[in-house]
Amino acid sequence: MEKGQEAVARFLRQRVELGAFDLLFEERMTGATAAKSPPGSLPAGAVPEGYEELRATALACTRCPLAGGRTQVVFSDGNPQARLVVVGEAPGANEDRTGLPFVGAAGKLLDLLLASVGLSREVSVYICNVIKCRPPGNRNPQPIEIEACSPYLRRQIEFVRPEAILAVGTFAARLLVGSDRPIGELRGKIHSYEGTPLVVTYHPAALLRNPSWTRASWDDLQLLCGVLDADNRP
Repeated sequence: MEKGQEAVARFLRQRVELGAFDLLFEERMTGATAAKSPPGSLPAGAVPEGYEELRATALACTRCPLAGGRTQVVFSDGNPQARLVVVGEAPGANEDRTGLPFVGAAGKLLDLLLASVGLSREVSVYICNVIKCRPPGNRNPQPIEIEACSPYLRRQIEFVRPEAILAVGTFAARLLVGSDRPIGELRGKIHSYEGTPLVVTYHPAALLRNPSWTRASWDDLQLLCGVLDADNRP
């Protein structure tokens, strides 16, 4: 890892040893973010056939009642040729406002966790959610909403064809693993989604509320690294 990544990894290891995350995170909105291409769009020459059609369909989607209350559809962020797909649960207020997944404090923490193992949404990660529109009051996604929106997620994974998938949070884990067991029982092992290795971990927002889960999340990242390293072996 580069020097900066080593520093992040060292910090996270220290947090694990102390059993706490006491950083305050600022908003992940910068001039660089504002100047990006439209959320979820792909640069010329990197667009898998059919991807932009999928994105356009999602942006205009009215398949469930959430469409009536959204500001923006939150389709994706990151590299469409990524090694890793990170799947979250649902957009929050910041995501609904910006059209990008994982912004705000939880997004900063996710970026920090990824950087600790040499990954970033700019280069090696593609990020999306199970559902693309914000539930009122940030409540949990309902089964009818997941059923209506999950085909978009499944197609996104097909387009990216990652080496591995990281499911963060209960709803992403249950959908992709195909189990209704608690996330504590699903994490700590390698699952498979359509033949792609799948690792489950806690949502960054949950880590901010429950610092004692930091060690478990660090262990999940090491499990993920093992999958990615194995995929690069001769």
